[in-house]
Amino acid sequence: MTAKVPARGWLDRDEQRTWLAYIRLQLRLTYEINRQVQANSDLSLPDYDVLTALSVAPAGCLTMTALANQIGWERSRLSHHAKRMAQRGLVDLDQALNDRRVTEVSLTTAGRHALEAAAPGHVDLIHDLFFDGLPADLRAPFTAALERIYDNVLARGTLPRP
Repeated sequence: MTAKVPARGWLDRDEQRTWLAYIRLQLRLTYEINRQVQANSDLSLPDYDVLTALSVAPAGCLTMTALANQIGWERSRLSHHAKRMAQRGLVDLDQALNDRRVTEVSLTTAGRHALEAAAPGHVDLIHDLFFDGLPADLRAPFTAALERIYDNVLARGTLPRP
């Protein structure tokens, strides 16, 4: 049997270097951020992601589907996680008034306080690990590149746009 070849060929040396650099960074940053958030609060990184998305939403509330799209999770994963967060008092889950089939996730006062308590350490870590390693003259082109890649993922990926 002949091994399959990708439709557009294998990654060239530069593409492979770029991709592996991204993967190493993404995995290590996720580990470090998760470690820091858990060490300095009673939150996990997924908790922090949910609370952050809700904190910038109008009235601190999004439908389950909109929140899942916003943070890039499958709806079922968010549903299970949001139920655990609701049991801890970080969010409220309610049926939407205009459509009883829709669940709305709302940031509670306790959730906002937990996010506010965790945010300073999180931001300090982002400065230390991310921005201190990114020279100021590369920030704008790096940001532009990330935004283009994100737009491409939204256009070609499987999750609906946020």
